[in-house]
Amino acid sequence: MAGLSRRSFLAAAGGLTLAGGLSACGSPVVTSFTGGQPATADVIFWHLFGGGDGANMATMVQQFQKRTGLSVEATLLSWGNPYYTKLALSASSGRPPDVAISHLSRLPLLAEAALLEPVDTRRFESVGITQDKFTPAAWKKATVGDRVYAVPLDTHPFVLFYNVALAKKAGIVTSNGRDLQPMKGKDDFIAAIKAMKDAGGQYGAVCSITADPSTCWRLFSMVYAGLAGPIVSDGGTRVTIDRGAMEETFAFLQSLTGKLGLMPSSSTSTTASTLFSQGKVGFLFDGEWQIPTYRGVKLPGGKALDFNVVPFPALLGPKPVAYADSHSLVVPKSTARPAQRETDAIRFIKGLLDESAIWAGGGHIPAWLPVQTSRAFLKQKPQSNYIQAAFHAIYDPVAWYTGAGSDFQTAMGSVISSVLSGHTTPKGGVDAMYTSLKGFSTARPPV
Repeated sequence: MAGLSRRSFLAAAGGLTLAGGLSACGSPVVTSFTGGQPATADVIFWHLFGGGDGANMATMVQQFQKRTGLSVEATLLSWGNPYYTKLALSASSGRPPDVAISHLSRLPLLAEAALLEPVDTRRFESVGITQDKFTPAAWKKATVGDRVYAVPLDTHPFVLFYNVALAKKAGIVTSNGRDLQPMKGKDDFIAAIKAMKDAGGQYGAVCSITADPSTCWRLFSMVYAGLAGPIVSDGGTRVTIDRGAMEETFAFLQSLTGKLGLMPSSSTSTTASTLFSQGKVGFLFDGEWQIPTYRGVKLPGGKALDFNVVPFPALLGPKPVAYADSHSLVVPKSTARPAQRETDAIRFIKGLLDESAIWAGGGHIPAWLPVQTSRAFLKQKPQSNYIQAAFHAIYDPVAWYTGAGSDFQTAMGSVISSVLSGHTTPKGGVDAMYTSLKGFSTARPPV
């Protein structure tokens, strides 16, 4: 990916197909693709958060304005490729926002295209934004080459939801009647799912599989990463799959939906949420951003759904792994930004970090350690239960075609879905994924 031009980046970003309908970041309300905003406030801020995340971000911005007296113009743009294309266009035209949101999985391409200011500078350090104050995995992902180009705001991992009442009935909780007993390896995990089903669940577990490639990709990546490294390397130009590990991963996942009958092999996001909301399934595999979906849900008998959320245990490998992405704050490059605007932008970034206990209300783990270790966050349940997932996080492999809402996730997830639904054998899944990866790895960013 070295030497990628801005023009190459713009074409690559614009040429990808939006695949983020089931993402964590909410719905689009703006679809403009041209130009940048005028300097109508002290800080111009672009983001892609709708729904509950959008409300939390608005509160954080308001708190910053109240505390500092600075004005902020926050603009919500279309999620996925439309957002990143507009961000790239604005930076290339010399009229970018002062601060913008970027998924860390999207960061390498933005940085390689020379569209971002580095943040490992004295001006950031002067307000305390330094490596030692961030979750290590997120800070590492914010680093491209030997420079840091983003300030991580959170980690949002793939996690394990469970029905507390069914878990009690299944006898898989500790003496406090709520926490799951420790699980080590796939055998313990399968036994726990089976116990949930035997305790009265229609299924032991559920995951959105049908027409949901991103969720399939998150589940597969988490399990596979326990056995092997990234499936592509050298900036995405070389396929580096471990065929044995990949077939083992596919076989394990297919056993849950196939011969063991512990999970439905065909389940949409609606199927998954309905089964979990109605207490008909013990475990739900999903992103932590779904926590607000289940708060206050009533079971058919009128009783509140009692659920908890924890990190996944180690499954096929010796150590636990959490597939994750992170929202981060970036400063798009601008040769015309006055020094005072840059100072205000840095103050704004620090302000959002300091208010990120509010951000955690959506389920996200703050990347800013002063907040992550604070009482304001630690008292939030179930969010503080899965802090370790942020330290065990793995992200999409580095390539121009990977990242949140990408065609890559759609293609990989479609293969995984076919295996989980029983239409493709584990070996066939390996072959199909390799073929798809070869196509991505040999493609050049459109110019």
